[in-house]
Amino acid sequence: MKSNNTSGIRSLFHMQGGLTYPKILKYFFPEWITALVVYFLPYFIDCLFICNLKSTSTYAVSGIIDNFLTMFLKAAEGLPIGIVIVAGYFNGRQEYEKAGQTFVDAFWVVIAVGTVLSGMLYLSIPLVCSFNNFSEDMIAQGIPYLKIKSLVIFFMFVYFSLVGFLRAIKNTLTPMIVFIMGSIVFVSVDYVLIFGKLGFPQMSLLGSATAALTQYIFMCIVMISYLLLTSKHEMYKISLFNHIFSFDRIKKIVTTSLPVVIDKVSIAFAYAWLGSCMSHLGQEAGAAFSCIKMMERFAFLPAIACAQIITFLVSNDLGRGDWNSIYANIKKIIIISTCLVGFILIIGSIWPMWFVSFFDKNGDFGSMVALIFPALSVLILIDLLQLVLSAALRGAGDVKTVMWTRVGVIAAFFIPSTYIISMFSFSHIVYKMLATYAVFLIGNGLMSLVYMYRLSQNNWKKQ
Repeated sequence: MKSNNTSGIRSLFHMQGGLTYPKILKYFFPEWITALVVYFLPYFIDCLFICNLKSTSTYAVSGIIDNFLTMFLKAAEGLPIGIVIVAGYFNGRQEYEKAGQTFVDAFWVVIAVGTVLSGMLYLSIPLVCSFNNFSEDMIAQGIPYLKIKSLVIFFMFVYFSLVGFLRAIKNTLTPMIVFIMGSIVFVSVDYVLIFGKLGFPQMSLLGSATAALTQYIFMCIVMISYLLLTSKHEMYKISLFNHIFSFDRIKKIVTTSLPVVIDKVSIAFAYAWLGSCMSHLGQEAGAAFSCIKMMERFAFLPAIACAQIITFLVSNDLGRGDWNSIYANIKKIIIISTCLVGFILIIGSIWPMWFVSFFDKNGDFGSMVALIFPALSVLILIDLLQLVLSAALRGAGDVKTVMWTRVGVIAAFFIPSTYIISMFSFSHIVYKMLATYAVFLIGNGLMSLVYMYRLSQNNWKKQ
């Protein structure tokens, strides 16, 4: 007789029911377009501008540092989750003043955390350059770039706290519009400052950082003005300066957000560590890694959209106790995302140099990317699986399983494995890069096994 766990895992991929494929795709396309237009295109255009400076070291600095700063971005995204949950609870009960008070409590907590982290980053700039083994030329570009980026981090925290409150009161349209407006400001200022147009001096990489700072300051001003000056928010009685803090609310917000922050930062740290490993192999390897990560990011857009969908599908089905639909929808989401991501990966593997030509203007690292990306494509699909399954667990409120799994795999497998690889000599740098990147993706495969086991257990249903 087969065990219950084996039966549960089998049911995860074979149970019938749930939404139809056309219905899922109806949810999918808006999410995919949002991910493409709002989150991918501005970063992609910025990289194109930087690459047109025709400096491999400049592109490597930009890619490695932005990869490192993703940790701070994920912390800024994760910390306001407590606002969404706690303020959303009061808003649902129509206790609007308490919802507003929750936001003000959280806003100042986020401001404090953002100030500390921004200051720590500013003071540790030499350590960041050393961590990534930058050359003297890269350090000369990286230090002023990081100084401005440390200010960007502060305004990121402010912005996402404002977004968190609007999501708590079920306003998702305004944050999207503001971010699109901010992206337009970013791309416009980015072009002007990087290339020195309209009478401005050519700032090169520093222009990119200044454009990002301008974007987030602009978005913060628009969001604060919208919250405080529109009559529709008067019922929340938001007062940023005349306010009595509730430490119970602050504690609830922090304890609710902390697992999500640790979860998001842990996977971002893994990418930062991976980028550092590549940077230690030289600026060409660092640039190649930045290009591969861009290709992976584009291929992963359908998976990111599918992860958003499965989170709210699971949460809704969980409320009805509809386990057949939960397992069936997970299976269908995995099939859809695998087909779409797989198609993009196949195209990228057959014609990698077409994509690389956008970034490698000097022919310094394109051959590396052309060899590495096709070999990694199969393993990238493993990353897709862990992304969807972790999103399903979050939809059920099981954030701690995701958090501890990621922390455990990164600390016990990924970091030790990459350290061991760094001690060995390879006949070609491409093989060392491939082995290091493959270990990261294999670690994600181990996470997937844990998530599958968790989803198969009956006590998961009792969450």
